[in-house]
Amino acid sequence: MKSKFFKLVVAASLLTLIVSGFVFAQRNRSTPNASSSLLATLPPSDAVAVVKVKRVLDEALPKLLADNPAKLAEVTAEVAKFKAQTGLDPRSFDQVALGFSYEYPREGVTKVNSVALARGTFNPGALVAAGRLASNGKYTEEKYQGKTVYLFTLDRQLRLLGLLDVKVNELAVTALDETSLALGDRESVHGAIDAVRTKKHANPALIALATQDPNAIIGFGGNISPALLDNLNLGNAVIARELTAVRQVYGTVGMTETDLEMMIAARTVDAYAARNLSDSFEGLKMLGTFAAGRMSGAKGTLARSAIDNMKVTTSGNELQVRTTVGQSQVAPLISGTR
Repeated sequence: MKSKFFKLVVAASLLTLIVSGFVFAQRNRSTPNASSSLLATLPPSDAVAVVKVKRVLDEALPKLLADNPAKLAEVTAEVAKFKAQTGLDPRSFDQVALGFSYEYPREGVTKVNSVALARGTFNPGALVAAGRLASNGKYTEEKYQGKTVYLFTLDRQLRLLGLLDVKVNELAVTALDETSLALGDRESVHGAIDAVRTKKHANPALIALATQDPNAIIGFGGNISPALLDNLNLGNAVIARELTAVRQVYGTVGMTETDLEMMIAARTVDAYAARNLSDSFEGLKMLGTFAAGRMSGAKGTLARSAIDNMKVTTSGNELQVRTTVGQSQVAPLISGTR
């Protein structure tokens, strides 16, 4: 899960996000305060994201997989398997907030630490029982700041939401309150407990970015530091130079009755840098058109649609990229059709 989101952040900084076919959303009015309050519980982070899990599982996936009942049944079975292995039922959570922090142990290497906060209903007893079974007895408990932290040694592959393979070695879990859980490595979970105890809003700027659109089922915001850019092999010297002016990225995913909508934005040091980045992105868009023209099948159809519908705009020091693709174009990829 760490590497998947990290790749998303990198793609955001490069502003070459053309297709995000494996993220789903359902357009619906929601309460922004609920998302903001869950995000505010995260410890200090370099990037944050919020996902409305219940709508993904109960509305978006069934809609996208309506023509493939076998695949929908497979996803449902994987969700049940995840519950059996961890004691956590993804369908019982309304939202998940994610926090990511970066470390640079050596040149060219970026380590991503993550923590997830899930809000909904859960049974602590079932969680412990399932965790003990899944970890084959490799289970311990510890006390931290008055909270019980459950540590499970799983060392296995899990399929999150029935779609995303996640390698889990050690999983730390604690109940922050009656409706919220923190999950991640031990240090990150300790940080979540500290954030709740001190009641400090650690990431107000990033939270504001991630929750700009209350209708989006997925929103994220992240800081782009010079250290992060220095550790990335960006390949193109011109793009690398212009990206040094980027300070933050954010984006959303939403869905209308027929389309999947995506937006990604970059905030730069000034308006001049935003215009330069826009010009470079238009060049990348032309290259993307050429590459998409050589792709076949469902991937090619989706890529061409995303590029054709793409709009690049600047406002002050901000660059925004928006695109729309049809749900019918995304569904074949979700179903496994290439």
